[in-house]
Amino acid sequence: MALRLKSQWHKEDSERSLEEIGGAIAFNAWRLGMDKAVNLHSKQFAYRDDAQRLAVITEYLIFQALAVERMLFESITDEQRRELVTALVLKLADHYEENSRTLLGEGDYRTTFIETFNIRASEYAEFGYTDEGPTYPFLRHLGYEIQQAMGESQVNRWVIDQVMDSDAPELLKQLTRAVKNLFD
Repeated sequence: MALRLKSQWHKEDSERSLEEIGGAIAFNAWRLGMDKAVNLHSKQFAYRDDAQRLAVITEYLIFQALAVERMLFESITDEQRRELVTALVLKLADHYEENSRTLLGEGDYRTTFIETFNIRASEYAEFGYTDEGPTYPFLRHLGYEIQQAMGESQVNRWVIDQVMDSDAPELLKQLTRAVKNLFD
């Protein structure tokens, strides 16, 4: 069954702020990240616990935020892109904290998410993103970080291939369509 994403506004005539667009993208990114984490489990990759599953979702969320930033590189100004990505990441941090508290108990999950985002942003900055999407190293880094989050057990040995060959391309296809529609 296909995942339904919010990609249209209820009142199409209204002007949307970049913060509102960032929030809608974050909502979709959270759903896509969860969907891909569940998909890994359905493909017989194993999670030790909820913390590990949230770590995988975190990697998908960060990947999506950085992909959105690259997707919009030429269509909005640097200042607009910075505003949008900041709103997106802060909303993702809110989603992450809310779900982490539900599953893991009290803690400062928001700060942890933002710190991880900042680290990953500098790592992904080394990799290219073209009109066709992320380059091989960009995708491989996602796969690598997910493998690290899941642990290098024998059962999770091939998770990089699953992420690069199937999950990330499908995620990007859905994300790209949603982002495009939210800006139209």
